[in-house]
Amino acid sequence: MARIGLVGIGLDTYWPQFPGLENRLQGYLAQVEARLARPGVAIDNAGLVDSVDKAFAAGDRFRAGDVDAIFLYVTTYALSSTVLPIVQRARVPVIVLTLQPDLSIDYAAFNARSNRTDMTGDWLAWCAACPAPEIANVLRRARITCHEVVGTLRDDDPCWQEVGAWVSAIRVTRTLAYNRCGLMGRYYNGMLDIYTDVTQLQACFGGHFEMLEIDELAALRREVPEADAMARVDDFREHFDLQDGVSDEELLRAARTSIALDLLVARYGLGSLAYYHEGAPGSEHQDVIGSVILGSSLLIDRHVAIAGEYEVKNALAMKIMDSFDAGGSFSEYYAMDLADDVVLFGHDGPGHIGIAQGRTKVRPLSVYHGKPSSGLSVEMSVAHGPVTLLSVVEDPAGGFFLLHAQGESVPGPILEIGNTNSRYRFPIGAREFVKRWNAQGPAHHCAIGLGLVGERIDKLAALLGLRAVQIC
Repeated sequence: MARIGLVGIGLDTYWPQFPGLENRLQGYLAQVEARLARPGVAIDNAGLVDSVDKAFAAGDRFRAGDVDAIFLYVTTYALSSTVLPIVQRARVPVIVLTLQPDLSIDYAAFNARSNRTDMTGDWLAWCAACPAPEIANVLRRARITCHEVVGTLRDDDPCWQEVGAWVSAIRVTRTLAYNRCGLMGRYYNGMLDIYTDVTQLQACFGGHFEMLEIDELAALRREVPEADAMARVDDFREHFDLQDGVSDEELLRAARTSIALDLLVARYGLGSLAYYHEGAPGSEHQDVIGSVILGSSLLIDRHVAIAGEYEVKNALAMKIMDSFDAGGSFSEYYAMDLADDVVLFGHDGPGHIGIAQGRTKVRPLSVYHGKPSSGLSVEMSVAHGPVTLLSVVEDPAGGFFLLHAQGESVPGPILEIGNTNSRYRFPIGAREFVKRWNAQGPAHHCAIGLGLVGERIDKLAALLGLRAVQIC
């Protein structure tokens, strides 16, 4: 569960001067807390900080509470000396909420008052913007990055949609921080674009990378009881649309591997997995890896992001999309339909059956193209409607950045070859999309999820201290 620190800032000098102002601002803070609350998020409200002593205490509180980020709500003018200790002690990202009560002051009603003190007290409740430059100045000089949302407490959908995007991104940073990613096998030989620095991945995204042996998966598979394998075949029949030629023998083979995968994932607490193996012809390991697709597809639907070809960067991209509740299916573009101005995306191996258009089909393949062995494979299209594409890209300047694009999954003919494949239309057109995407130098895989989540990806990058590049 993500942990978010919330604190309001004000100035204690005002309270005896303007009776009722402090209580009014505390009420506004309670409204903000209620707007931030949602499943999967714990809010730690440190109250209204109006002095240096309270600032130190709030910073210590947030640090001890292991918050992932702080929402700093500016209720009125406040001294920057009550802000810096909070964020210095907490050492987490800061989002400044510059929120006034409403869209505008009722000037006529305000100026009709006869008591100048009451007028000033009311005016101060609208002064959220007043200290914002001071706060930005001090945090910048302290080399502390902050982000700002500007708007109103009420009747401001764009403002609160932005706040929601920040909350969603904070949840994903928490997920990534504790994500265990399994690495089993080796890279697909010669795909230089997917080779990567795992240490740098962990430095940028957090989590843990577990080096796994396919021998362990094979050993688990040997111990699967026949009754369990038969029950998993029933699961396959429930979740997939089995096509002509799918034999009971192949289903049992895939079922044993599926159960073994479940056990391996549970043993290491994996939230994601990148794998590739070939094995000697006729070997047990080759038999295992040739029967992994159906079980991997079930796990992806249960929030374990799994990428083939040992594409660890894309396993993380899939995990990010899944953590945004968008799904996240392993893909690459393989052709263009320039007559219809769409790009065709797909991949062999597992797919995200939870975001499929209709039921995912299972087809028997006598050969996995470019790979050894044969077996069952899935065929699906991503559900028609808005989609977002995400790639975790190696940055030549060091580290990684997030590349994303928004488009639409559209109906139309697909290749019925037992692979995932979809048709995507982009607002900049197929040709321009391909040129702009390639110009950023990503690996050839990407994760595709439902909905338009580009704003949330930008927020996630900001929280992680990474660049984000949106193509469209």
